[in-house]
Parts: sequence; structure tokens; C-alpha cells
Amino acid sequence: MCKGYQDNPAGELHSDSRRGFLQQAAGLVLSHIGAGLLPKSATVSALDLKAVKKNVAVRKGKAKIITLLHTADIHSQLYTHDEFFVENGQVVYKKRGGLAVLKSMVNAIRSENPENTLLIDGGDCFQGGGLAALTQGRALVPLMNNIGYDIMLPGNWEVVYGKEMMLKDLGGYQAIKICANMFHDTDDYHHDDLLFSPYCTKSIGGIKIGFIGYTDPAVPKRQPPAFSKGIRFTKPIENVAKYIKILKEYEQCKMIFLLTHMGLAQQVHLANQAEVEGADHIFGADTHERVRQPIKGKHATVTEPGSFGSFISRFDIVVEEGNIKDKLYQLLEVNPDKHKQDKEMVSLIEKEREPYNAELNTIIGSTRAPLVRYYVMETPMDNLITNAIMWKFKPDVAISNGYRFCPPLVPDRKTGLAFITKDYLWSMLPINSEVKSGYVSGKQIWDWLEVELHNVFAQNPAERFGGWVVRMQGLKLNFTMNQAFTKRINWITINNTPIDLNKEYEVASCIRPGDPDNFLCRLSHVKEPMLKGIDLHQTMIEYLAIHSPVTPFIEGRVTASDAPPTLLSQLEGYGYEFF
Repeated sequence: MCKGYQDNPAGELHSDSRRGFLQQAAGLVLSHIGAGLLPKSATVSALDLKAVKKNVAVRKGKAKIITLLHTADIHSQLYTHDEFFVENGQVVYKKRGGLAVLKSMVNAIRSENPENTLLIDGGDCFQGGGLAALTQGRALVPLMNNIGYDIMLPGNWEVVYGKEMMLKDLGGYQAIKICANMFHDTDDYHHDDLLFSPYCTKSIGGIKIGFIGYTDPAVPKRQPPAFSKGIRFTKPIENVAKYIKILKEYEQCKMIFLLTHMGLAQQVHLANQAEVEGADHIFGADTHERVRQPIKGKHATVTEPGSFGSFISRFDIVVEEGNIKDKLYQLLEVNPDKHKQDKEMVSLIEKEREPYNAELNTIIGSTRAPLVRYYVMETPMDNLITNAIMWKFKPDVAISNGYRFCPPLVPDRKTGLAFITKDYLWSMLPINSEVKSGYVSGKQIWDWLEVELHNVFAQNPAERFGGWVVRMQGLKLNFTMNQAFTKRINWITINNTPIDLNKEYEVASCIRPGDPDNFLCRLSHVKEPMLKGIDLHQTMIEYLAIHSPVTPFIEGRVTASDAPPTLLSQLEGYGYEFF
């Protein structure tokens, strides 16, 4: 277990990474994270690690391997599910994930190196599925404890049930929790009191390593404000240098890792800031990116481990006589064809889910087309949601939030159908808010969309939010992604007619708890706001009852002049590609 934050000082960081040791290990293909990236044609396999272990220094105990395993953005996905991949330019779906498969895989890796393996989670665990929603995250706690995490970070969605419930849920975890930028903001705590330890340390493999945690400081804007009431967030840049110094100069850590939940673009931006000098690597999360080769920043490298429990990132560090010799990184798929389900986890899931089975297993509709949400600009899943809003309330424009999560749902090859359950509805729409409508001018819509596009594509990564482009029906939008703020939009149509900036349009979406009455999905100063007396889930249930099987597809509602409709990431310029 990690040692948590204390005020006692200690030593010095040595971050040099030399090649000599592993160059003797039979010509391995290595990811020299401190020195650069693998060429795209190169691959790293488990065979490389086996070759490392056969090295004389390793076998004689002179060298040891530290294994760091990282998951994030599990979003309470309990079972093996359809997962989205791009192979040779084509979308393919494979069965991946499931907590019982994940546990078996973790146990298999731990068995290779039981004394020197740490398991880390980067947040957004107990939100995003039906069981989590119906239990306010409580049912996920024993499941994660059963897997045996060592370190955990709260993500931006951990606040979804409010501050007190978040503290209770995270308090139930046996793992140590770290976060250096979440502070109490209530009268019963001092203004500078952290919710969690800012860092922890671990003596492992003959060296001491340290971890500092950060979640997205924009949580009060990204999530409904009521969720994070009583919490004050600060930017990592405000104190990261202080904690790196503590770990390096006083705690005598040989390596320093940042555990962050901020989105890939912001994490790469952070890796380039002078305040991060002295850190070795950023274990990132939030945008669900699948970083298969570490992205090199000026002061640290960055990875993200995908989402939904479909992937584990594996970072192996070779240590000889207290010195870091090399580092090996792999992104591993949680594949049920290679790892059987852990029986204990299967039983535990059944126990936690049993009181809610009837509700969660209820079928509310079906689809003939894959429901998928991986695209940045427009998705079939959100076209389905906005179709339902438009059908029920008949506004000029229907809006859905730019959610990123929810694994795909793919029709069966034999029947051509996939059944939509209430459990899956919770994955599609993790907040079941009442539908609301109001009137706004064309000019308001135009200006609002410029802000929303800037949140996704800001040239300064520090200004980007984690979500994707807001989803719409009734409105079509064309923009230039790489233009400056207020200059991105090329044209907008509403009801297939060019937008009239002086005309007022009716817009329907859902409320965000804590927003002012005249807000509608982050759109402010809405006139004649009206609650519709029905929530979004019931709207979907009614729509699917009439229209199933549905066949949503990408139809050009949102397009860019400089990006394809199948854009899968907001990070450019670092050689990264989502697949």
C-alpha cells in the first residue's frame, strides 16, 4: 500500500534512463519513454517482457522490474461489451472488458511480479451505468475493492451524487485516494483543507516512487454546478512544482508520476509546462483516449488507458542497484478470449445487482444500427436522443449534451437487432433530468455554439473542456476546426433555412441541477423557460416504444471544413491516432 501525504522531508530524484542494460537482452523492441517514441511500425509484446526477465541481472536479483497497471473511465461497465476499433480504415466491433475478465487479467499480470506490481485507477468509476445510478455508486465499491486497487483518483464524474456521497463512496475504497486540487469549500472546513491526500509514495523494487493526483479544475462548469457544491478546485499548475519538490528533495523518490483526470490535450499541455519539470510520466484519463505509444512532452510523457474496462495500460520499469535502467509501455486489451471470467467477481456482481435486475433488464426498444458515441462531432447514439426530444416536444432545435461515454451496442448478426434495456439507457443518459424548453435568438445560438466549439477545439489546450461537440436535431452546423475563437462557424441552418440572427427559436433540452432558471444545457439567458413535466428517460422510453427498431446514423448535422465526420480525437500535432 502507498504511504500517504505527510509533512516529513527527504532526498533527491534521479530520472536518467540508460539503454545499456536492456540492449543486452536479446535485441528487444523497447519504448524508451525518457528518450522518445516507438516508430509506428514497431510493436511491444509480452514476449519482450519475458526476455527482460531472462536477463542474468534480473534472474540473479541484481535488477528488478516494477509493474504499474493503469485503468480509468470504467464508468461502471460491469460486463463484457461491444467495443469500437478502427482497423485498416474500417470500423470493427469486438467483445472486450467486463470486471470479471479485468480481474482475471490483473491477477495474471500480478502473478508474474507479485511483490512489485501496483494497480492504479484514474477515476470516473462509479457513474455511467444503471447499477451505479440506482445505488449512487455504492454497489461499485465492493467490486473495485475485490479487484484490489492500490491507488485511486477521483474523476470529473465522481461528484455526480454530490460531495457527501462522493466522500462516502471513495471512503469505502481500500485503495489510497489522492488529489492535490480538490478543497473543501464549506464553513465546517478550513478553506485550504484538501478532500484527499495530495500525493502518496511507495517503496517498491528497491526504489521509492511518488504519485501526485489532479482532477479537472473545470468540473463545476463541465458538470451541473449542484454536483460539486462545497468543493473548490484549483489548477494543477498552482501547486504541482511544490509537490514535485517534496517528493524529489525530501521524500527521495527516484521517479515521480502525475495521476490526472483532465483530458489528453490538457495533459500533454501540462507535460510541457516548466512547473512539471522533475516529473517522469503522466498517467492521464478523461477523454477515453487509447494511447498505444507514450506521447512525449517537454518534461514528461503522457498516456491514457482507454475506457469502460476494455484496456489496461502496463508500464514496466527496470531497476538495477537503485538506478532506473529502462521503461517498457504497453496498452493491453481486456480480451475475454484470453482471460476467463473470475468466478468470485461474477458472484459478487450478481449479488450487488440482484435487487435491481427486474428494473435494469427491462427491454425498452431495439436498434438495427450500431449505437456508438466515439465520434467527436456527431454520433448515431445522440442523433437517436435528439430525435426523441424533437418527436416529443417539436421545438425548432433539440439539444443533447456532448457526452463521451457509453460503450457501443451492436445488432446481432443473425437477427439484425440489438435490444435496448433500461440499464443501457443509464449508460446513454447518466443524468435523468427533466426536459426544459425556452426561446433564444439566432444570435444567441450562434455565439453559444462558438463557445461550445472553442471548448472542444481551443488552440490553447488549457482552454479545452473534456466533452465533445454538443449534439443537435433541427439545426445543422458547419465550422472550421482550426480557426480562432469566434471565427469557426461557417454557416448554420435551422429547419433547413439559414439562421436568422434576429429571430427567436424554441430550443428543448434538459435541466442541469444548480444552473440558473434561464439556463438550458449551458445556453444562458433563455426566454420563457418552461419545464415539460417529463424526464429524458421517459421521453426515450416513449419514443422507442413507437419507433423501434430504430436505425440512427451520421447524417451531416455537424460538419467541419478541415476534419472528417469520423474525427475521433481532439489532439493533433503529436503523432497520436485513436484506433
